[in-house]
Amino acid sequence: MSGAVAALLADGRLHLQHGPIDLIVEAFGDDGEVTLAYRQAVDRFGDILPTLVSELPALRRPVGEAYPLFRGPVARRMAAAVWPHRSVFITPMAAVAGAVADEMLQAMMAGRMLDKAYVNNGGDIAFHLAPGQSLWAGLFSQALDGAVMLTDDRPVRGIATSGQGGRSFSLGIADSATVLARTAAAADAAATLVANAVDVDHPAIARRPARELDPDSDLLDRPVTIAVGPLPPERVAEALDRGIAEAQRLRRCRLIDGAAVSLRGQWRIEADGTALAEARSG
Repeated sequence: MSGAVAALLADGRLHLQHGPIDLIVEAFGDDGEVTLAYRQAVDRFGDILPTLVSELPALRRPVGEAYPLFRGPVARRMAAAVWPHRSVFITPMAAVAGAVADEMLQAMMAGRMLDKAYVNNGGDIAFHLAPGQSLWAGLFSQALDGAVMLTDDRPVRGIATSGQGGRSFSLGIADSATVLARTAAAADAAATLVANAVDVDHPAIARRPARELDPDSDLLDRPVTIAVGPLPPERVAEALDRGIAEAQRLRRCRLIDGAAVSLRGQWRIEADGTALAEARSG
């Protein structure tokens, strides 16, 4: 695990960090099973970043007509997550955080009997739930705005959030776009698209080409949002409507289970009356 750091926190969670990858891992169940799960996570973690870096140039290329082939398991997860969205500009990097979370969850669960577990990669989360188990996940915009209950009886095993001001560049102006999907990688890719769709043209919105901010950005010269000033209420509503329309499209295609988007304290939710729709507070 050269360069990688692993530490057991005082509250029993496991912290794993290597370069830009920063994970919080928690498992619940028999103490012996939890110990073994954490050991498996530590053993797997050291190879994640070097393997990704070895394929980074290809991972930054837009997905085209040919299915992208990669050697590493995380890269393959990324390709699978973005492939359904190949009709628009998207690169495998749109799913990197979620794919890392999925891979690490699989590693810690191998052969283990746990009640529940999660891997949180900066807000993109992969989780396991045994029958009868549930987890609460927070909904964040500028602060904690609510929570969603994740239950074992739904197909959701991943949750991801994207938006302007997050860890990655965004083409839109969403404060947040949170998506539930079958995997964290799928949720990550979809959250990127939903957040990009929350957008309008207005003089208060400042943008710059991505490569001016980061020469290695996979977004190339596409204008990314760097600041959003005061917006009229009708423009906020228009932007949110565009984002939720994209979420509805993805849900009709069965690529996501639900979504919540926010901008300037306003929310739109696409769900079927489940916990996601019920959990928003305020």
